[in-house]
Amino acid sequence: MVILVIFVNTLISAILLYVAWRVWQLKQQLAYIADRLTLYEICTHAALNKAPENIYLSQKNIYNFRQRNQTLQMQIQQMQQIISLLLQGRQIWQRYFRRLELTSGKRNIAK
Repeated sequence: MVILVIFVNTLISAILLYVAWRVWQLKQQLAYIADRLTLYEICTHAALNKAPENIYLSQKNIYNFRQRNQTLQMQIQQMQQIISLLLQGRQIWQRYFRRLELTSGKRNIAK
């Protein structure tokens, strides 16, 4: 009977030792995961800490870029209008001088 009690106690002790060993392993894994998550949190905090300032600065830069782009678009439009006027002036000039040449040429031939 004593041997049975000793055997049962030894068996229970072995099972509890195994459970304690598994709990200790689980604790180690949880500590590792907690350390990694803390490291990730530090890295993301460092990266995102200045995000609002960077977003505001980027918005300001985009606004300035759009203002410059709008000014350049107006200048391009003005240059297109000037070129269009010059081309129309050239066409009118050529028509006028062709008529003069044709009328002058006919008079010279007729004389």
